[in-house]
Formats: sequence, C-alpha cells, structure tokens
Amino acid sequence: MLDILTSYTFKVVFAGTLLLSISSALVGSLNLYKGQSLIGDAIGHSTFPGITLAFILFQSRNPLILLLGACISGGIAYYIIQKIKKNSIIELDASLAIVLSGFFGIGMVCKSYIQGNKSFTGTSQAGLEKYIFGQASYLLELDVIIIATITIICLFLMLAFYKELKLYLFDPEFAQVTGIPSRLVDMVILVLTLLVISAGIKSVGFILISSFLIIPTISAQQWSHKFGHVLVLACIFSAISTFIGNYLSSSADGLATGPTIIVVSCIIAFFSMLFGKRSFIYHKLRRQK
Repeated sequence: MLDILTSYTFKVVFAGTLLLSISSALVGSLNLYKGQSLIGDAIGHSTFPGITLAFILFQSRNPLILLLGACISGGIAYYIIQKIKKNSIIELDASLAIVLSGFFGIGMVCKSYIQGNKSFTGTSQAGLEKYIFGQASYLLELDVIIIATITIICLFLMLAFYKELKLYLFDPEFAQVTGIPSRLVDMVILVLTLLVISAGIKSVGFILISSFLIIPTISAQQWSHKFGHVLVLACIFSAISTFIGNYLSSSADGLATGPTIIVVSCIIAFFSMLFGKRSFIYHKLRRQK
C-alpha cells in the first residue's frame, strides 16, 4: 500500500483528480441548484470541436492551447443553448440534446480530418481520443498546475460572490429587487463551469465530467438542506471518492481511474439516498422510534 501511495505517478494523478473533484463539486452545486444539472454534459461534449480545431490550427497538444479551444467552443455552445431557450418554443432538454449532438459531431468530423490529412502526418495527434473517455494516467505536472489554478479561481469567486450566488440561486426575484446583477452572477457560474469542464476532460473525459459535477452534490443533499453544508459535504465526498478510486485503479490492472472514481461516488450516493438524514429510510425509522 505504501509503495502505491508514495509513487510519483500516484501523487501526480491523485493531486490532479482531487483538485478537479473539489472544484467540480463546487461548480456542480451551483448548476444543480440553478436547475440546469445537464448543462455540464452538453458543454462537456461541446468542447470536443474546440480541442480538435485548436490542434488543427496550432498542431500542438499543449494543455493550455487545448484548454483555450475547449473554453471557446463550450462558451459558444452555452450561448446557442440560451438563445434557443429564449427565442423558440423548444424546451431546455431538447436544446441541450441538439447542441450536444451537433457539436460532438463537428468534433468527430475534425478528428477524422486530422487522421486522414497528410498535413498532419508529421505531427502526433495520438491522445486526442483520450478526451472522449479521459485517461487520468496521462496527467502531467502542467495539467495539475492548470487544474490547481482553476481550483483556486473557483474558491476565490465562490467566496467573493457567496452571498450573491446564494440569493440568486434560491430567490432570483428578490436578488433582482435588491440590485444584485443577475447577468454578472450568471456569467460567474458560466465561467466557472467552462473552466472546470475544460480542465477536467483530459482526466475523466467529457462523457464522465457531468458525473463529477452532479453526483457529489446529490449525495450531500441527502445529509443537509443548508447550502453551505452541502458545498462542504460535496467536497468531502468528492475527496473520498477520488482517493479510493485512485488507489483501486493503481493497485489493480485494467481499472481506469476516472470511471473507478465515478463508481465509488455512485456507491456513496446510493448509500446517502438510503441512509442520509433526508432519506426515506431515515425518516421512516425516526417515525417508528
């Protein structure tokens, strides 16, 4: 056990996924309380064309370049979703499905273009497919630094706008009356979501990144109804899932880190839904007593 915990690879991967899970839990809570829990899934898929186009333009797999491409692509997708929701009769879930599939299709077309174009024969494009399902074992120190920077930004913005965010999420009408700039708060949530998703798709892939955003908050909600407590509990559950998932994937051959973390997180969620303070079983046992 000590050999695994003290290995360089484990330290790098664990540090990156731990920071990612904490920032994802915080940002995921905002989106869940805002009523757009699936927005992370749509934006995650929508980052793929940005990644492939950034590679086509710069012919480099530098994490900063790909991160910028992912943020731009995800931002455009979010803008389109909001415009469809505001200016048409199409429901939010339908607009999410349209944008998700459309942007993902564009990304796959760009990836096929890279593979079949002779201009890229001298430039390695191996690894771009890892952004679909993610592969945490490919994390580098630069990736961890990027994730750490984004986590610090998330913590800073959450603390700086905590009261505004809380009021905006739970009573938007009163927030508007008191002069809280709703557009600014909404922009803060969007920026945080884009940064976290763009930074996390390399380690867990855009297919699983939505699980990082949603599951810890769902688990935390089964134990408390207070917003601050939910944020703290979501981070704790994320940290526990990350540690167990990293250890299991490092000690057993053939276990991918990202999916293993998600499985552990789901187990915690199911346990919380059954035995949490707000669960059906807990209230039933309390009534019996």
